[in-house]
Amino acid sequence: MGTVLIMIALVLIGIVAIRSYAKKLSSGCCGATVDKQKKVRVRDKNPAHYPYCVQIGIQGMTCGHCKERVENAINAEDGAWAEVHLKEHSAVVHMKRQLPEDMLRRIISSAGYTVTEITPVTP
Repeated sequence: MGTVLIMIALVLIGIVAIRSYAKKLSSGCCGATVDKQKKVRVRDKNPAHYPYCVQIGIQGMTCGHCKERVENAINAEDGAWAEVHLKEHSAVVHMKRQLPEDMLRRIISSAGYTVTEITPVTP
């Protein structure tokens, strides 16, 4: 009897694990299907039009949904264009006018991530 109960418990745990994994595969690590948002597109992608540029180290991004969330948050700001690099855990932000560091930190933290460093880049 005890063996049967253990087998039933293991089967239930297996079912829960498989369903959880399937959900993760379909919605990403951060549950992005819950807050699915439209991609914020930047019309002007000519780097010559952006005299200011910074590289921002970002902690917490793990999937394409995270990348899109950070890009959307920055691209929503007028005169800013972000390119996020998941492998480097960073974003290169091109700006037509220089945005203060505290504003960039607020934008990224409101998207749910942590800024580790902000370094000026010569465009």
